[in-house]
Amino acid sequence: MKRGCAAGDIILTPDGSRTAFSLRFGEAYGSRHGAAAQARHVFLEGTQTQTHPAPRVLEVGFGLGVNFRVTLAHTAQRNAPLTYVAYEFDPAPPDLLRAVGEGGEGAEHPAWAALLAAWGQQSPLVVRTEHVALTVHFADVRTAALPVGWATALYLDGFSPARNPEVWTPELLARLARALAPGGILATYSAAGHVRRTLAATGLKVEKRPGPPGKRECLRAVREG
Repeated sequence: MKRGCAAGDIILTPDGSRTAFSLRFGEAYGSRHGAAAQARHVFLEGTQTQTHPAPRVLEVGFGLGVNFRVTLAHTAQRNAPLTYVAYEFDPAPPDLLRAVGEGGEGAEHPAWAALLAAWGQQSPLVVRTEHVALTVHFADVRTAALPVGWATALYLDGFSPARNPEVWTPELLARLARALAPGGILATYSAAGHVRRTLAATGLKVEKRPGPPGKRECLRAVREG
């Protein structure tokens, strides 16, 4: 949940992808060391979405759409159907999404073009193209009606726990755990001890993974069964 979407300069990261700086939270939306690299390593590969035959992704913190575009590009390469549901409390301006995505993975996909055309025009935003069903809820995820037992992958990508603690509470993490289908995987760039312990307390099997460029570790949590 990214309140007060006041963004500063666009940041070109070492892998050629872009992110932007949040003036409100005092940190970038994505990794300064590689925004697309973080999306691929932490979220796409961390949840095994790159090999799932029909991924159903739930994202907390749609932000600038980098995770969606990377996921979109990889599912399109193998013609896998993608169902993607995201929650974003305070959407970024469409011009910022367009500028950050320009030339990046997934930016040429019809679903991304449809998202940019509809951004800010409807709530929730719904995009349907061949193999892609996207819904972006512009709502507070803490009070939203989340699916139960649905997601094969959950991307937990709010700003850091220190900057945006509302999306890292035990109450919300327990609800997110319930949103996972059996075998579903939650991934987050955070490796904070209290996040790891709280996820474990929900009944998920939590493990540390090597982090993306610029970060030592990140977390993956699996709903077994």
